[in-house]
Amino acid sequence: MGNLVAIVGRPNVGKSTLFNRLTQSRQAIVNDEAGTTRDRQYGKTEWSGHEFSVVDTGGWVVNSDDIFEEEIRKQVMIAIDEADVILFVVDVVNGVTDLDMEVASILRRTKVPVILVANKTDNHNLQYNAAEFYSLGLGDPYCISALSGSGTGDLLDLVVGKFKNEPEELLDDDIPRFAVVGRPNAGKSSIVNAFIGEDRNIVTEIAGTTRDSIYTRYDKFGFDFYLVDTAGIRKKNKVVEDLEFYSVMRSIRAIENSDVCILMLDATRGIESQDLNIFSLIQKNQKGLVVVVNKWDLVEDKTAKVMKTFEDAVRTRFAPFTDFPIVFASALTKQRIFKVLEMAKEVYHNRTTRIPTARLNEEMLPLIEAYPPPSNKGKYIKIKYCTQLPNTRVPSFVFFANLPQYVKEPYKRFLENKMRERWSLRGTPINIFIRQK
Repeated sequence: MGNLVAIVGRPNVGKSTLFNRLTQSRQAIVNDEAGTTRDRQYGKTEWSGHEFSVVDTGGWVVNSDDIFEEEIRKQVMIAIDEADVILFVVDVVNGVTDLDMEVASILRRTKVPVILVANKTDNHNLQYNAAEFYSLGLGDPYCISALSGSGTGDLLDLVVGKFKNEPEELLDDDIPRFAVVGRPNAGKSSIVNAFIGEDRNIVTEIAGTTRDSIYTRYDKFGFDFYLVDTAGIRKKNKVVEDLEFYSVMRSIRAIENSDVCILMLDATRGIESQDLNIFSLIQKNQKGLVVVVNKWDLVEDKTAKVMKTFEDAVRTRFAPFTDFPIVFASALTKQRIFKVLEMAKEVYHNRTTRIPTARLNEEMLPLIEAYPPPSNKGKYIKIKYCTQLPNTRVPSFVFFANLPQYVKEPYKRFLENKMRERWSLRGTPINIFIRQK
């Protein structure tokens, strides 16, 4: 299962640039205002057959000018708890600072493999400066330039070499895996307890080999699934409970190891930035989604109108993906607990939807003819045929066009919405590709 690589270090050593380089994205707009792009902390990378996640711990701190040692220390501690490999980035131009010493002293005590990355080595003379980093006691400094990319290929070889080969999990592939995710105190463990009940002998716990996942097989009342549980394995130090970064790091593995995520929101708190972070992880990993508005028993006004307002607010904040079930529930009173499982099961089935090609064309082509893609520079775009791709993780469709490069995002969204109206794809992401016919 996926490995997790965390990038740590003091501010301005080039963590975001390295993150971009590794995830080959410009998603961390490097010198943007702190906290504007919510996705600049997490990305996926593939290198010589290994797929793994990369987390930039620096992306979590708002106002990075007055970043405190305390914050960085916490981030390093969480990275140690969660990551499989840590990249400790230092800056060759500035040399060793007190803060580097501080971080190094924490990292020297950990069992997690640490790679010391000397960034900004843009020319050969600077390589000699790297020697002073031996004083950090973390072995050879590895010289790279995240900006130009020099040395990053070798660095990736090194990273991949540090992954432990984990034995395959002994899980049945045809049984859905559900993960309950959400920020601390949204009621994750209470809903898991409500599902499983006091009667724990009906579940079998299978210790996942992936560092932290425990799969609980749930098989009763006509349900059969694994509950991916990554929490509660190690007792965490309380300091970090409130950190946004912490709950996102905790969620990554659970999300990656599941098919459908049950995202818990707290009815008494509304939607917070942390919920959006976790939602974007679910989206990035193309997992199914059921949103549960928990603690509904605590809301005084439970009229349909209030429900509708809450529901609209959730869909607006999560747009453009809005086609997912929302269940108002209470883990405490067990209200609508089974509804949550029914929805998760439905979403799981929707992920495996197969639409026969003839039927797809019959429904979609007349629609496309009535609302063709907007012409571009006087060129008319024609879509003549569509089909679903076989063996994909989520339903994926190809529409063949004469000028695929001119079909823009809004039109793809139009196609997606029309498909969602016609077929049950609720809760699952779908992919739409426009290709040359």
